[in-house]
Amino acid sequence: MENRGYHDRYTWAQSLFGMNDYRGAIKELESLLAELAVDEDAGRAGVTDARLLLARAYFHSASLGRAESTARAVLAEDPTDAYAALLLARTLERQARPEEAQMLLRRAAVLGAPGTSLADLDR
Repeated sequence: MENRGYHDRYTWAQSLFGMNDYRGAIKELESLLAELAVDEDAGRAGVTDARLLLARAYFHSASLGRAESTARAVLAEDPTDAYAALLLARTLERQARPEEAQMLLRRAAVLGAPGTSLADLDR
């Protein structure tokens, strides 16, 4: 598996995530992102997607602190990422931080995140 390309490894991590093997996906994605960070020849395309998948895997494995920090990093790279805003809001909800979560749910709704609506938030 060491000789697989970055895209193949990301696809493998997606497969692991899809099989609910969140810890396996985390291991693969952490390794992949660490290698990308030091590989000067690697392109940067897809790094944000890999980080978002990592944040999702952290969330589903109840590693909420790591899910929060990773989702915040994705939003720092792309402030218009609706799904990252939604994931961060849900993470904060699970950490019993409703005020912060509400602000991010509004942001996610404005950005068009699936399953969100400003009308629902105003009730």
